[in-house]
Amino acid sequence: MARIKGGLNARKKHNRVLKLAKGYRGARSKQYRVAKQSVMRALATSYRGRKERKRQFRRLWIARINAAARMNGLSYSKFMYGLKLAGVEVNRKMLAEMAVNDAEGFATLAKLAQSKVEAA
Repeated sequence: MARIKGGLNARKKHNRVLKLAKGYRGARSKQYRVAKQSVMRALATSYRGRKERKRQFRRLWIARINAAARMNGLSYSKFMYGLKLAGVEVNRKMLAEMAVNDAEGFATLAKLAQSKVEAA
């Protein structure tokens, strides 16, 4: 049997990596070895960033809820505890949206939470 050289497969592999590195500066988009390192790091960072984004949004929502709760005379923790006692199951994303766009609705929730905290 004839020997098959791996040139075509290597070229495919190189082109796949170089295509991912398109737009990188200098050798990072031209040379396979440098491009491979940059692409590996970029893919790892983007994976980590997708997880981090969720944490950052949760922090933002909590900050907004806390600010709105304090305007209504409650701390964040007491507000959330009062909602839990009242049996209100609204997630932080929606509470933050209410805090920004629906101040009256948020105020009614804050009053409900405060009444439950004082009763407990």
